[in-house]
Amino acid sequence: MRHRVAGKKLNRSSGHRRALFRNLVSALIYHGRIETTEAKAEAIRPHVEKLITLAKRGLAAGDSAYGVHARRLAAARINRWVQTPDGERVDLVKKLFDEIAPRYKDRPGGYTRIVKLGPRKGDGAPMAVIELV
Repeated sequence: MRHRVAGKKLNRSSGHRRALFRNLVSALIYHGRIETTEAKAEAIRPHVEKLITLAKRGLAAGDSAYGVHARRLAAARINRWVQTPDGERVDLVKKLFDEIAPRYKDRPGGYTRIVKLGPRKGDGAPMAVIELV
């Protein structure tokens, strides 16, 4: 029985799963929408929602100690830098706090949407798009 067991294992070791979630969450913050399997989309949704809530609270605190602490917590949970195809480096923590969090300042949750697409051609895995609302 799985009573009170949170999260999905996705048939991976804990380190592999942590790296997968970190990469998927970082990609979602950078691109705004990603296409992945339904199970992975459902697994990363709470991580993204909590990060955006953390960023909103950090913005409300401003430059106080909590605002700095919130940025450090966010940096610990995602890949901080993403390199674009033309070689530029994008700071995802800055993007999360300066672009994404202000967009949802009046929204009390529900920052992501999962749209089911159907089976993948190669192996028939159910696919979905997870995007920021």
